[in-house]
Amino acid sequence: MTAYTRTAKALHWLMAALLFGLLALGFYMHDLPLSPDKLKLYSWHKWAGVTAFLLVVLRLLWRSIHLPPPLPATMPRALQLAAHAGHMALYLLMIAIPLSGWLMSSAKGFQTVYFGVLPIPDLLGKDKELGDTLALAHKSLNLLFVALLAGHIGAALKHHFIDRDDILKRMLPARTAEN
Repeated sequence: MTAYTRTAKALHWLMAALLFGLLALGFYMHDLPLSPDKLKLYSWHKWAGVTAFLLVVLRLLWRSIHLPPPLPATMPRALQLAAHAGHMALYLLMIAIPLSGWLMSSAKGFQTVYFGVLPIPDLLGKDKELGDTLALAHKSLNLLFVALLAGHIGAALKHHFIDRDDILKRMLPARTAEN
């Protein structure tokens, strides 16, 4: 197998779009003055965050039964280990960031109601100081995620334009694989 499955590609690119949107919305709404519009944006952000969390769980389940194609044998072992570590870090952050947001919302006393219909239980009682600490953790995790994303994108482009291997091509939608 030299390409990812159609499902893996669909989940990758759907999550990429969703996560870039979440990051943009999160950074935009953070410094807005309190208003009904800001509260609406926070609700949308939380709904998208829950959706991203559910998609990463689905993605991890899919990946556990559909192994990705191996890295090129010509790729140095140290770079292979770095690629695996980078992917692991991205997956950990895709879990930790929405969890930190959920904990933060709980501690700040703002329950998440998924799409305005399904209340998601708070994980913590209201605690302003803890909420502020969790807000800092949420922001810091997002900044780390942005740095890792930049490295991920940079590595994919390096493989495509400098190394001229198929690392990027095998995740592009045009290349087909089973499933």
